[in-house]
Amino acid sequence: MARNSSKIYAVFGNPVGHSLSPIMHNAAFKRMKIDAHYVPFCVKSVEDAVRGIRGLDIRGVSVTIPFKTTVMPYLDEVDESSLRIGAVNTILNDGNGRLKGFNTDWIGLNRDLEESLEIRGKTFAILGAGGAARAAVFGILKEGGIPVIFNRTTETGEEVAREFGCPFYSLSEIEKIKADCLINTTSVGMAPDIEKSPLMKESLINFRWVVDIIYNPLKTKLLREAEEAGCTVLDGVGMFVHQGAEQTKIWMEMEPPRALMRGVVLESLKEHDGN
Repeated sequence: MARNSSKIYAVFGNPVGHSLSPIMHNAAFKRMKIDAHYVPFCVKSVEDAVRGIRGLDIRGVSVTIPFKTTVMPYLDEVDESSLRIGAVNTILNDGNGRLKGFNTDWIGLNRDLEESLEIRGKTFAILGAGGAARAAVFGILKEGGIPVIFNRTTETGEEVAREFGCPFYSLSEIEKIKADCLINTTSVGMAPDIEKSPLMKESLINFRWVVDIIYNPLKTKLLREAEEAGCTVLDGVGMFVHQGAEQTKIWMEMEPPRALMRGVVLESLKEHDGN
């Protein structure tokens, strides 16, 4: 249990039991010698949950599925990037109950991509049209890349494409399109449904790189089949760690131990696979 003097940080989601954020952030706090404790909350009402941040003096919150968009109206302030993306994944409580929203998903993805390939001038096929897809499109445009959105639901995909001024195609048309990199921002293939993939294997030959932002399992069916198709693959751990590290920077105004955070996430995933 956290001591009375400890500052409390949290992740809000539903479901949230699978999240590795508590393991990652608590390890970082310990290494940084910060008296803080990070806990998961399975949220039923986002309005009540935000009220709880003030009532319990929770100093920072990670926001995950399905609340990244619906949480925004309940915050006192939202930064410019989050407004443009239309989603928040980080809340800072200034200590006086004033809550500000940020989005570190796009920074996390960009940092992870740039460790492996240059974004500028490359074409990225983005699967999905939710909060993570919007963050990906925003970040790729910011670095001079060319995003193309693919989504099963035409109306949602067209809306995102229109907002960001990029092309949209139905998911059924993906075999006709070539791109440097495919990024899956959907939850298809996430544990426990690990034998699902958002695409047929035959579609993957049109991409040099395939990225899945899912980190559990570490190697999704999409990534396994992409490797078989000759693609270079990137799992979701890098983005997850970098977005979490950027959250810690917002909360603590300190650079967190990213290598340690990556290490504990990978160790936890390997232990889970071994069970």
